[in-house]
Amino acid sequence: ESIVIARRTGVCYGVREAIDKAKVARAQGKATHTLGHVVHNEGLIAELHQRGIENVESLDDVEEGAAVVIRAHGVTPGVLERAVNRGLEVIDGTCTWVVQEHRELARLVDEGYDIVLLGTPRHPEVVGLLGFAPNAILVDEEEDWVKIPRRKRMALITQSTQPPWKFERLAAFLVSRCHELKVLNTVCPVTIRRQEDTLAAARDVDLMVVVGGSKSANTKELTRICEINGTRALQIESARELTDPAKFGGVRRVGVTGGTSTPIEDLERVARRIAELAGTDEGRTNAAPTPYRGPPGSWGGRRPASGDRRRRCRRRRCRGPLGSGPRPAGAGAGLPRARRRPSRSPGTTGT
Repeated sequence: ESIVIARRTGVCYGVREAIDKAKVARAQGKATHTLGHVVHNEGLIAELHQRGIENVESLDDVEEGAAVVIRAHGVTPGVLERAVNRGLEVIDGTCTWVVQEHRELARLVDEGYDIVLLGTPRHPEVVGLLGFAPNAILVDEEEDWVKIPRRKRMALITQSTQPPWKFERLAAFLVSRCHELKVLNTVCPVTIRRQEDTLAAARDVDLMVVVGGSKSANTKELTRICEINGTRALQIESARELTDPAKFGGVRRVGVTGGTSTPIEDLERVARRIAELAGTDEGRTNAAPTPYRGPPGSWGGRRPASGDRRRRCRRRRCRGPLGSGPRPAGAGAGLPRARRRPSRSPGTTGT
C-alpha cells in the first residue's frame, strides 16, 4: 500500500566532512589513506577506493610523507602524536561534536573528577575518548551499573550515539553513588533527531527496513528502537540483500530509515526494490535531506549575508555538547527528552 522513508535521513555532517577531506587530499595528488573505514557504507567505501584512497588499520601501513585522514570517530592523542612523529600529513576529520567531547573530558580530568563514560566497549569513538581519560569507568548495559564504585565527586559523559533515555537513566542512577555529580549531555542531536523520526515512522507501518553497516552502532540502535515500539525490523546494508518477497508477506505499509553513514540515495534504492518485490510502483517519502554545508559554523566558502548571519547565530545556540537553546520543531516526540544543557560551563548537582 505504501513505502515511507523516514524524515531527516542521509549521511550526517561529521561523516560527510571526513569523506570530503579525503577526496580533497586525493584530488591534490597526495597519497591518501584513511585510518579505519571513514564510513559504514560499502558503496561509499568503494567510491573512495576507486579514487585511490586506501583504508589502513595501522599507521605502520602508511608510507612516510603520505596523508592520513582521521575518521569522524576520532582517535587518541597518542595516535595523533605517533602520526606526526612518523612524518605523516595528518588530516583531522574528527567530528566537531566529538572534538568537544575530547575537550570536556580533558577538563574533567584536570578538575579531578572520577569519570563515568557511557559507551560501547571497543567502539572507535569510545577508544578515542578513553585516550583522554584512561582511568574513566566505562559502562554500557544497565546490569553493569551496579559495579560502579561510590565516589565523592563524579562526572558523567557519553558516547555521542548512545540513546538519550539510557543516558538519562544512568544519570539518575549515579545520583545515589556520589556526593557531587557533574553531568555533560554529549548525545549528538543528529542521533536524537534520527531516532525520533525513525520511531515516528515505525508507529505508522507494519515493517521497518533499517539500512546501514553491520558494525554501525547507531544503525543497530535504530533497529532496537523499532523493535521496542513493537514494529518488526529488518536490518540490511544495501538493496541487494532484498531478494525474498516472503519477508514482506502480509505487510501493507513499510518504513525505511538509515544510519548516519547511509546516503539518501541508498534509502531510495531500497524503497524501489521493496516496490519491485511487492509488484507495485507505489511509494512515498517523508525524507527531508538538506544541502550539505559543512559542520556548524561553516558556510561552504561563501560569505553569509546579514540575514544569514542572524540565522546562523540563532542556530548556534543549540549547537555543540554544551550549547543551549530550543530543540528543533517536533523534537522529543516519543523519546525521553534529553536533559537541558547549561549555556556555558556545566553545573553540578549535589546530593
